[in-house]
Amino acid sequence: MSFLQIENKCFVVFGLANKKSVAAAVAKVLIEEGARVIHVVRSEVRAEVARKLFPDSPVFLCDVEEEANIIRVRQEIGNAVAEDEGGRIDGLVHSIAFANYSEGMQPFHGTLKKDFLQAVDISCFSFISISNHFRELFTPEASVVTISISTTSMAAENYGYMAPIKAALNSSLCFLAKSFSTFSNVRFNAVAPSLLKTSASAGIPGYVDSYLYAEKAILRKKALKTREAADLCVYLLSPRSSGITAQSVVVDAGMSVNYFDAEIVKAVVAS
Repeated sequence: MSFLQIENKCFVVFGLANKKSVAAAVAKVLIEEGARVIHVVRSEVRAEVARKLFPDSPVFLCDVEEEANIIRVRQEIGNAVAEDEGGRIDGLVHSIAFANYSEGMQPFHGTLKKDFLQAVDISCFSFISISNHFRELFTPEASVVTISISTTSMAAENYGYMAPIKAALNSSLCFLAKSFSTFSNVRFNAVAPSLLKTSASAGIPGYVDSYLYAEKAILRKKALKTREAADLCVYLLSPRSSGITAQSVVVDAGMSVNYFDAEIVKAVVAS
């Protein structure tokens, strides 16, 4: 038995888009550790990508913006795992975020209500809804992990309104953990990485410059790898993290303690 103790356990991973996705990295680590993975993706196009990357893993479709889709996919997955011994799942990964800058990037005070509420629905409420509808499929000791960001209180202009939404996501962990504690030991946590090189982040205006800055601010002067965030996610899914719940666990390679790095300060003062 490996240290993580997840061999032959079953995990559902929501949110794979392509090979650079955090969801893809998490699934890869899970499979390397002997676990079984079920993918849930938004569209048939993404389903084809998932099948190519993980040919031995079942793939289901679900656009989480419609709650009826979550109910449907829960039933489909429930039927699928019922064929296996136990018929339960040991954990779930929520790696879903969406922001529609319908009129381009605006200052925060100019955020459109419809865009903000849609982003809350997809990026935050979907986590609550999925947890609720999947609750009867979870084993009593299951672990649920979402993907957040390393800080929601730094006002990065090019991140727009997503930081407040991630803050709501982080807060939801506490309430879900408390709510589920009345009938189970299911745990809820978030992986909170610093800037990653994913296709989703590449769509954020000015992200490349922010990523390069973050690399300079990180103690080792090398950016965080998606695999490093995935490793933490898998640890939080495993029984080895049984004492951790209702937490947003930062993985930033020390960036948060190094904003006054001498090299950065020198470059700014000299400019």
